[in-house]
Amino acid sequence: MVSISTSSAAGEASLLNGGTRIAGWIRPHVPEASDGILTSAGICEGFAGAGVSRGVLIFAGFAGLVAGTFAMGAVEYSKLRAERDQQVAQVAAERVRLETAPDAELDELTKLYVSRGLSPGLAKRVATELTAHDALAAHAEAEYGITPTSLASPLRDALAMSAAFAAGAVLPWLAIVLIPGSSRAPVTFLIVLAALALTGWVSARISDVHPMLPIVRTASIGGLSMLITYFAGKLLNP
Repeated sequence: MVSISTSSAAGEASLLNGGTRIAGWIRPHVPEASDGILTSAGICEGFAGAGVSRGVLIFAGFAGLVAGTFAMGAVEYSKLRAERDQQVAQVAAERVRLETAPDAELDELTKLYVSRGLSPGLAKRVATELTAHDALAAHAEAEYGITPTSLASPLRDALAMSAAFAAGAVLPWLAIVLIPGSSRAPVTFLIVLAALALTGWVSARISDVHPMLPIVRTASIGGLSMLITYFAGKLLNP
């Protein structure tokens, strides 16, 4: 019985850890999916409001999808590349200081732990033991919050952001392309509202908050944006 209980507990813990990892991966990409939905929907509704042909709608929506996907990835890559370059420079400078002034660096690490609530004696012991184990890792984490897992990964994250944006953007484009006739714009509007409500719900579930407010907020902003672009298309149609 003890063996079965232990095995069951281990299985539950494994599932919980797996769910936490999945949630941790999804959470930062939900806003990009919402951006993709809203950007693509705005373009498609705007052109639909202008009364353009189906061919123009296909081209305009696809161009917006591609441009938005690459723009999202490029911006994210540039931002994280700069962040990683800064992290690498900080670690390199710390390595030099540890080689040239190890005692001063040990005192600095001790003071950092004292400032975080440890007594001077305990802070000294902790700093000494961590320095003996891996001085560079101890200083990088304490001074800059840099750990091996926290280093920015520009290409991976840029691709993930682009994929999330594209996954969201493709829905309004497919809807506006596949739905025939005069019902195209209103049905796409409703589909997009449902998709935005879903992203609000997912975000709320991951963040462990009540879903009503995120759903209403996300759908309301999206609906208003689509109405503005649709009537702008009608107004500016030559």
